[in-house]
Order: sequence, then structure tokens, then C-alpha cells
Amino acid sequence: MDITASAIICAVRNHGETGAIVRAFSEDYGMLAGYVQGARGRQLRPVLIPGNVITGEWRTRITGQLARLTPEPLHSRAHLLGEPLAIAAIDWVTALTAATLAEGVPYPRVYSACDGLLSAIELAPAARVWAGAIAQYETLLLAELGYAEEHDADSAPVAMMTQNRKRLVAHVLGDRRADVMAARERLVERLKRAVA
Repeated sequence: MDITASAIICAVRNHGETGAIVRAFSEDYGMLAGYVQGARGRQLRPVLIPGNVITGEWRTRITGQLARLTPEPLHSRAHLLGEPLAIAAIDWVTALTAATLAEGVPYPRVYSACDGLLSAIELAPAARVWAGAIAQYETLLLAELGYAEEHDADSAPVAMMTQNRKRLVAHVLGDRRADVMAARERLVERLKRAVA
């Protein structure tokens, strides 16, 4: 596999002494995993933050082997690390995306929504602007995975997220739910204070 694509960093898991396994979401190829040598070093650590956009080169010699990923920064959201609500939202969106989407399957609608949502979180001055979009993103993701359900269009974002929670845990997250849902609970608590 030799792929070059722009992608949103969704998950970074330390591996070995200096490396990491990175899962990134691209428009044309879907979720892609790759090993990044030196990921915890001074140069790459600020590049490999969930929510950042990279241009990546994924290379493998043998089919089925984990690709070597060479990332180059394209767009950084690191300036949001000091904003607890914004970073909680980005953590939830990227963790959910990484935990639910199969590798190598393009989801163009989900990619477009994810990219737009992350941009809204980054650029909007208040959570009221993007809180409803997070609930809609969850709903879209569930629908793309085959778990569509009608929602009251006038539901408040936190109420809509409460409706989505049961379906996410029951149908999509399975055994990974504890780690991923912790990010969601942090976000919901912060949203209750911000948009109440």
C-alpha cells in the first residue's frame, strides 16, 4: 500500500520507546493506520495532536502489514489546547470517529461533517454555535453505520446527545465504550455548564 493523502488525526497510541500508532481519517481512503517513528519527539509531538490535519504518506512492503506513516503538518489546532471546552469537543469527535469507522472504507459524508465540525469548534467564539452540530454528527455517524433513528429536530444539543448515547454504547462502541465514552462524558458536563 502506498497512499498519500490529507487526513485528520483521530487517535495516537504510544508504541515502543519513541513511536506511536496513529489513526487518521482521510476523505478518499477513510480511516488509515500507520506507525510513526519518533512520534514522541519534539518535532512530531505537536503535529500528532487529535484534530490536526496532516499530509501523510502511508507505505507498506507487504499486504496486511501496518504501514509506516510519514506525517507533514497541514493545519494545526494546537492553539486550542488551553481551551477546555473546545479540546473536550475535539477529543470526543476524534475518539468517536477512530473507534467506530473501519479502516480503508471511505465515508465521504462523515469526513465532510467531521472536517466542518472541527473547523466550527476551532473558529466559533462560543459552544452555543457548534454544540448542536456535535449531536448531529453523532446522529450522522450512527446513520452511516446503519443505526438511523428519528430525532426531534428542536431537541437541545445535550438532550439529543442523551438520546444518541444509548445507541452508541449498544450498537457501535461495544468493548471500547469505557475509554471512548469517558471523553464524551467530559464534553457533556462542560456543555451543560456552557450552553445551559
